[in-house]
This record gives sequence, structure tokens and C-alpha cells, in this order.
Amino acid sequence: MAGIWGRLITKVVQSLALLRRAMTLGVRIAAFNQNGEVLLVRHTYLTGWYLPGGGVDLGECLQDAARRELFEECGAITDEPLQLKAVYLNNRRGTGRDHVALYQANNVAIDSTWQRPSKEIAETGFFALNALPKGITRATQQRLLELAGDGPYDSIW
Repeated sequence: MAGIWGRLITKVVQSLALLRRAMTLGVRIAAFNQNGEVLLVRHTYLTGWYLPGGGVDLGECLQDAARRELFEECGAITDEPLQLKAVYLNNRRGTGRDHVALYQANNVAIDSTWQRPSKEIAETGFFALNALPKGITRATQQRLLELAGDGPYDSIW
């Protein structure tokens, strides 16, 4: 479903969101296990590998949204505080209304009781930074370079 149907669904959802509010706010999380591997997710409705994340719900703070999305998409938890790294403008669709807060989570582990949501998540996995999966998105790769200090900060997601 990652092809035309995924793009159509994404377009409809984003269009409806624009009618409801002037700005959208989302979170992405660069989550690392104790071996320094990063947790990535592959959705059923998009192509490529992404940092886990999603939208911030009404009345929800950014850090709570990041923890919720990390658990919902990947079953990942950590006892450590999340670190806000940057806020980006996601202007892929040219609306100028979509912003993404990037958090870093360390010493992340997968909760043994978590069950992968079958309709949204196709696959999750931890990857060494020097062995990232084929199909990692440009934005995900750029964020990882920024966090490692190997790339310039780009304020556009």
C-alpha cells in the first residue's frame, strides 16, 4: 500500500488537518539502544525507513507525544529523559505549516509485552550507524548525520 494509495491517504489526511488547524506539529525520535544502534521503522503506507514518530495530540506535550509514539510504533521504552535536539520545518508539501521536533532517546529497550500494530507498521529494527538499511529516507539519514556531528544542521526536514 506504500504506492499511490499511501500517497493519496496521506494527502487526504493532511488536507483535512489544514482545515482543522493552522499548523501541524509532530515528533520524531532518534532512539539508541545500549549498543549505540538506532531504532528505525518501516510503515505500511510509506516507502523507506524512518525514525519513529508521529503527530502531537491535542493537549499533549511534545515529550509525552515522543514517548507515546516510540512505544506505539516500536514498543520502545527508556527510563532516561528524552533530549530535544532541534525543531524543523517539514515543507515537503509546500504548506509551511508542518513542524517536527526531534528528540534523542538513549538506552532504549523493547517492552516484551508490545505487539506490533499490523495496519501501520511493517517492520522495526535496530541498526548500526555504519550499516543502515537500504531505503532509509534522506531526512532520516540527514538527522542521524547531524546528531553524530558529521553533517550541517538543515532546518528543513
